[in-house]
Amino acid sequence: MTTRPLTLGLTGSIGMGKSTVAAMFAELGVPVFDADAAVHRLQGPAGRIVAVIEAAFPSTTGRHGVNRTALAEAVLGDDAAMKRLEAIVHPAVGEERAIFLRDHEAAPMIVFDVPLLFETGGEKRVDKVAVVSAGAEAQAERVLARPGMTRAKFDAILARQTPDAEKRARANFVIPTDGTLEATRAAVAAIVTCLTDEPGR
Repeated sequence: MTTRPLTLGLTGSIGMGKSTVAAMFAELGVPVFDADAAVHRLQGPAGRIVAVIEAAFPSTTGRHGVNRTALAEAVLGDDAAMKRLEAIVHPAVGEERAIFLRDHEAAPMIVFDVPLLFETGGEKRVDKVAVVSAGAEAQAERVLARPGMTRAKFDAILARQTPDAEKRARANFVIPTDGTLEATRAAVAAIVTCLTDEPGR
């Protein structure tokens, strides 16, 4: 009897260290679907949603694909514009996700790395959820150190994300990233062991 892979949704607010944690899962041999990377492919040169985005948001694309800065300026702070963009991007990412799942159907476990998991209802499409979390001070320090980031931009991004406390309350697992890398790596390994040792896996 074969079973489908157990799916773990990995999420976390901006600056929480989710990319680092996703890499730790990959190091343990767990296939990781990176939703952000899928968006980059879809919006890159010859990406299949570039023309649709240009039609909806004129002058936001070029020969290199979507100009992410121009697109961000066109939608940030405008709920209607953001919904139009999400209606283009989310179904396309869902198709990429389905292909990834099919390609790794023999794996015991798959991680779906999705920044806006709760915000898009994605938690309903996975078996378990892990949230990457750090204290507010560590989060702000990391984000504000990024090139071009301002407090206003940071606040606008946070306003669109489910609060960290709510994410932690709704998750099956919380992975802390404000301690040592070794502690974070141990938390990741414990989750993999827990989920792959479940009966029937």
